[in-house]
Amino acid sequence: MLEQALELFWQKGFANTTMLDLAAATGVQRGSLYNAYGDKDALFLKVFERYRLRFLGQVGEALARPRLRDALRSFFSFVITSMTTGTPTRGCLSTKTALGSEVLDPALQGALRRLLDDIEAALVERLSQDGESESLPIPVRQAARLIVTFTRGLVVIERVYADEKRLRATADALVKLLLPTPVH
Repeated sequence: MLEQALELFWQKGFANTTMLDLAAATGVQRGSLYNAYGDKDALFLKVFERYRLRFLGQVGEALARPRLRDALRSFFSFVITSMTTGTPTRGCLSTKTALGSEVLDPALQGALRRLLDDIEAALVERLSQDGESESLPIPVRQAARLIVTFTRGLVVIERVYADEKRLRATADALVKLLLPTPVH
């Protein structure tokens, strides 16, 4: 049931998903959803936490490459594959949620911040391994924040151009900027 709710939120976005939509997608009557979860916000927070944990596990797997350059490429490949999955492509759940309404509920904003902060922390940890951070042109934390911010921009470019090759080429360009090939 929570997986169906997650898929619906991901496809339509938080703001465009109604309790009626959730009842139809999950096969659970609206009254039962209210009794079990309270409201749409509470149900979203429940499924978003499951999503966050799964996503972070996959980020960790993507970053677990011996060479930093390969780890970053793997990370971007995972992110791009995630947002371009489905027909129409599902995009990014956190970005859709952040941009879906003028004012973000503090609990939703907190959940989104936790995810972005956790992604940043995973990147800081990986960028700091094995002395590879010395090749970065900027401090590790700034590089991690740049990468997280860059992924939010990739979501917009995916929506506008729907061109996976463009996304991958742009991600590769950022990796080259962050880790220029040394000249001997």
